[in-house]
Amino acid sequence: MRVDLLTREYPPNVYGGAGVHVAELSRVLARRMDVRVRAFGSAADGPLREPSAAVPGEPVVTTYGVPAELAGGDAALATFGVDLQIANDVAGADVVHSHTWYANLAGHLGGLLHGAPHVLSAHSLEPLRPWKAEQLGGGYRLSGWAERTAYEAADGIIAVSGGMRADILRCYPDVDPAKVHVVHNGIDLDGWKAPATDDELAAARATVTRLGIDAARPTVVFVGRITRQKGLPYLLRAVERLAPEVQVVLCAGAPDTPEIAAEVSGAVAELARRRTGVVWIEEMLPRPELVAVLAASTVFVCPSVYEPLGIVNLEAMAVGLPVVGSATGGIPEVIDDGVTGSLVPIEQVQDGTGTPVDPERFVTDLADALTRVLSDPAHAAEQGVAARRRVEEHFSWDAIADRTLAVYEQVLTGRA
Repeated sequence: MRVDLLTREYPPNVYGGAGVHVAELSRVLARRMDVRVRAFGSAADGPLREPSAAVPGEPVVTTYGVPAELAGGDAALATFGVDLQIANDVAGADVVHSHTWYANLAGHLGGLLHGAPHVLSAHSLEPLRPWKAEQLGGGYRLSGWAERTAYEAADGIIAVSGGMRADILRCYPDVDPAKVHVVHNGIDLDGWKAPATDDELAAARATVTRLGIDAARPTVVFVGRITRQKGLPYLLRAVERLAPEVQVVLCAGAPDTPEIAAEVSGAVAELARRRTGVVWIEEMLPRPELVAVLAASTVFVCPSVYEPLGIVNLEAMAVGLPVVGSATGGIPEVIDDGVTGSLVPIEQVQDGTGTPVDPERFVTDLADALTRVLSDPAHAAEQGVAARRRVEEHFSWDAIADRTLAVYEQVLTGRA
């Protein structure tokens, strides 16, 4: 079987969970079948279309740049220009599998053009990210059209959580529920684990020191892009209520808009003026350095108002951290409340923004949950051990690949 995975993000151009998902899934699937990855190149790459060399057990990767005629214009139209090139090139695939709206149109058109079934993975939904209109303007209407068109015509849809499946059927009621399958995100168990050898521990200590983190202080760590869905402003308000000895490490960058960048920057500066131990890391850290930061922390926090699953939660749990997260989207399917961390209740406005109905209550509950974990380090460590065990048992990439293959076989059977 040959499957073509279509994606905007692929190493080294990865900035979110979807890119991590495709990179790991392609690696595992390539051991079992012919895998071709068709990815967007970076802006500096130009119109690249030269595939990587074929290596047994590895995916063949081809990158695509924006056509010169669309460069510098509307970002959504530029995306469609890349999609058209990819759609042309999927000839010969048995299954076309697209990820996020950026590549969904390529999968839809490529499937129609070449007669291959189109499977798409739902990592997020445009109707549930209305703040993207701030970033894309009229392009947001184009992204929504592309996503809806692809979802309603897809042969199979993979939701990364049960919560995401419910969102899909709510946002796109014309989709046949029988076509929507739940396959969780996975985690590279070998790549995400606490430093153990002398060399790993020494490197981790050096990283933590270089970044200005005090490993002796109880520490809350956040990892995520600066976007409305991640709930960072609520976290910053909650941190104000934590004990003064608590350190907060914010691995937060890639802001969606200048406006939210300014909002978060101002809030972090004000927080740092009021208390010590505020460490803001804006660069995207290489995995070993991020593992070092996680391992030096007491608890991971995920204050998202929209999160289909949250791969960052799996990464933190794999390193051995308990997670305090919002009880929204797929997060309750990751955190075993009271065992591997804590779920923070959140009643949300049903307008697509995910805004808490009572923001003050959400901030208070978030601060209280963090305080409970931080006040009992021994119990936090026990929850961290349980968190690692949970990802080992439920979220390995081999298991995710098995479930994905089952979806491929089902859609191919349906086409027979």
